[in-house]
Amino acid sequence: MSKNIQKFTSVFFALIVIVIGNYIIVAQDSVSGTWTSEIKTEKPDEIHISFERKTKRGKNQHGSNYQFSDFQGLSRERAQNGKANFSLVREAGTIEATGEFSNGKGAGNFRFTPNKNFVGAMKTRGFDFEKPSKYDDDNEPENRIFSAATLNVTTALADDLLSANFGKLEIEDLFKAAIFKIDSKFMAEMKASGFPNLEMEDLVKARIFKIDTDFVRQVVQMGFKADDFEDLVKMSIFKITPQFITETRNEGFANLDIEDLVKMKIFNIDAKFIREAHSEGVPLEVEKLVQKRLGVWRK
Repeated sequence: MSKNIQKFTSVFFALIVIVIGNYIIVAQDSVSGTWTSEIKTEKPDEIHISFERKTKRGKNQHGSNYQFSDFQGLSRERAQNGKANFSLVREAGTIEATGEFSNGKGAGNFRFTPNKNFVGAMKTRGFDFEKPSKYDDDNEPENRIFSAATLNVTTALADDLLSANFGKLEIEDLFKAAIFKIDSKFMAEMKASGFPNLEMEDLVKARIFKIDTDFVRQVVQMGFKADDFEDLVKMSIFKITPQFITETRNEGFANLDIEDLVKMKIFNIDAKFIREAHSEGVPLEVEKLVQKRLGVWRK
């Protein structure tokens, strides 16, 4: 009898260990936190939602504008007032949110359940979400998987980027591509425009500063060699347009380089200023015109 009891006890505690172990795995796999939202008045189809959770080193926050159609159980009408109960189903996992809306603003709690199939599929493509990342201070895999869900990083996106033969890509490159709408088509176009060695950071700059093949073509037509990508960035930032270049050339500047044009933009030196300064005896030199603008030029 005692042996049977001992055997039963051993089995019982073994089952407890299994149950507890499974519970711990589930607890580790799922992520919970809080959310806040606000309807975008200027864009009736969008809502801004911020998801926040505690991590080992502080807080992890993801805020973005979403289409109402991205969610299940959420619409513009429901996001005005009343109970909140909606979900965001993505390939990387599912975010389930509860809470309350009041006057177009909402708040509550959420739970994120990652999709392990997504993690495995990404690993076969060279993107290991479970591997510590130098870009993630907490080095918590759930941070990266959660980010993949909020940004809608998919295996299709990974396949598309890899098809561009852009070299070794990291998980963070997937995030950047998702945020800035970078795909293999854009990669190929930028390569073909004369920049075969661009990195993802360069493509992000291109998206931010609206640099595409048309912009490159325009720069070449203005008489500049489009072989330095950073020059394109400068021209976009400072709005160096064909009209501005034509105006400066009409005032006597035939061979200005991009650095000179940038200086002129910084110090607001336009055709009118050049004419007025030249009428006062200022030579047609960029540095002299800058001195004139600063009030330190002397004959």
